[in-house]
Parts: sequence; structure tokens; C-alpha cells
Amino acid sequence: MTRNIQSMEAQMSGLGVSIRPHVKTCKSIEIARRMMADESPGITVSTLAEAEYFFNHGICDQLYAVGIAPGKLARVAELYQRGLELKLVLDDLDAAYRVVEAAGRLECRFRLLLEIDADGQRGGFAPDAHALIESADLLAQGGCRVMGVMTHMGASYDCRDTACLRRAAERERLAVVSAARHLVRAGHDCPIVSVGSTPTARFARRMDGVTEVRTGTHVFMDLVMAGLGVCRISDIALSVLTEVIGYRAGAGEWIVDAGWMALSRDRGTAAQAVDQGYGLVCDQDGKVIDDIIVRATSQEHGILALRSGKPIDADRFDVGERLRILPNHACATAGKHDGYWLIGDGQQPRRYWPRIHGW
Repeated sequence: MTRNIQSMEAQMSGLGVSIRPHVKTCKSIEIARRMMADESPGITVSTLAEAEYFFNHGICDQLYAVGIAPGKLARVAELYQRGLELKLVLDDLDAAYRVVEAAGRLECRFRLLLEIDADGQRGGFAPDAHALIESADLLAQGGCRVMGVMTHMGASYDCRDTACLRRAAERERLAVVSAARHLVRAGHDCPIVSVGSTPTARFARRMDGVTEVRTGTHVFMDLVMAGLGVCRISDIALSVLTEVIGYRAGAGEWIVDAGWMALSRDRGTAAQAVDQGYGLVCDQDGKVIDDIIVRATSQEHGILALRSGKPIDADRFDVGERLRILPNHACATAGKHDGYWLIGDGQQPRRYWPRIHGW
């Protein structure tokens, strides 16, 4: 984990841009503090529960990187009154009207970034859209503060080679830089130009015009990142400890006590060159075992199988043997658990870091 953090810091430092770490992956103050470099402007969150939790631990500068739901604005206003510097995101003119209405009703000057659509896969304004300027004008006239633009290049997860990832990173950069210029020409300040995804951050060659990068998955890495070439299998810092509970002799498959409730249903590697099932199996020390994956899951059971489909020997494991499962998607798997046991740090007794849940 520490090596992953340091590697991303070095990458962004070389490109002359700050990291605003996305803590939705870890949801832990112990880890978030380690993710914040000296020049980090703050953190990125995905829920108001995260925002309040990290604020209670002293982190005031936050970006809530999900399009704001009008029903949450009263709670945001309460957090503002307590001193939280929370920047909101919106990607729709109708949402801007709702924010302005709430600003007047709650007597609150909301701070906002406008989301830009860089890949056509999610929400966001086109960089040159009239609605972008119309929304910024409406917000400013309604007493809110437009602080810049942001985007997330989700399409980077569909890439299959380095060239594609580099193109995605540049497309992401150009989208927000173009939108920022569009806003400035219309008379709006644009102090924040924010991009974010671990794949594009890793393969970006330039960050001209960008003020901050939001990365989060890099803290743990996962099998999807490995499949994209963002990391090596040995860089994956997160695993689920499980125990062998039985053998399916007819199928030549072993059973463990980790199903989708422990691993998640994420099958993000299914579309990649190497399908890792529901996770890659390692021994208790983290060494990958014989190309064995979790082939299938039920709620509390995982079925281990060789990727080739050949049967696993009946004497390969023992009931009670402990194994580790590397996850497809670190965010989804970590979200199934209440915290992290630290291993390999030389500390005795082993330390435990809790994480938060909820919205």
C-alpha cells in the first residue's frame, strides 16, 4: 500500500500536479492521511457519510464527486455551518435551478464544480455546451460560487493497451481544459480544473491546465488494474482472508467460506484478456497458487477452480487451510468489510484500521 501511494505521488509530482486523493476506496482516516501528500489540496469523497467522517477527523477541504441530489442539500448546509469546505458537483441545468432554490431557502452559498463529459459514458456537460455557461450564470446570480470543472474518464477502464490509456488521459485533460477556457471567456473564474481515474493518472504524459488529479484505487490496486497494465499482481495490497471448508470431488473443485458477501459480485475482469473469475487465489502469505481462481460464488460460499477447467487434486488443500483472495475491484470488495488487518508491516500485535459505511 505504501509503495503504491508513493509511486502515484512521484508520478503526479513529475507532471507538476497535485493529488486530491479519492478516499471512497479506503474509507479509513488512517489510510486517507497516508494518501494525502504534503501538497494535497484536500480529499475526494463519494458520500456525505464520508464527508462528515473525515471532517470529524480534521479534513476540511473536500470534493463530493457525485452529482448532488437536491434532497441532500439541507444536510450539506448543516455541514457548511460546522465549517466543512465541501465542493459539490452538478452536471445538469435543472440541477442548477434546484441548487439555487435551496441556496435561497437555506441561506447557504454552495460551492460547486461543473462536471464535464469526457467520454460519453456518464453525466456531464459537453465542454462547449451553452448549458455549461447558462448553469454557471444561474449559480452565480443565485449566490453560489462556481469554482471550476471536473471530469472522470470512466472509459479508461475499457482500454486494452497502453496507447488507448494514453489517448484516454489526453482526452480527459483536453475536455476539462477546454471547458475551463469556455467558462473564463464567459466571465467566470475557474481556479479548479480537476481530473481523475487511476488508469489515466498512471499513463498521462502531460497535465497542462489541470490543477488536481483525483485517484483512489491506486492505494490498493486490484485485478482490473493489473489487467489494464496499471500495476502488477504483486502490487495488489488488498486481499480477503478465507478458509477451506470442503471439496467437490465430482467437479474437482474446493469450497471456501468467502462468497459474494465477502468478495462482491464485481466481474470487472470478465471483459479483459484474462478473466479472474471472482478473484485470484493465493496462499496465506500472498503467493499466487497454480492459476486457481474463484470460479463461482453464492452468498457465503466460493468455488475454487483451475482457470483451465481441469480438476484440482483432492490433496491440493486441507480443510481449515487459510487462503487469500485478490479482488477484481478493490472498492467493491473493501466495501463488504468493517476494516483492515495490517500484515507485513512488522508490527506486533497486528493493527486493525476500521472503515466507515453508509451514505
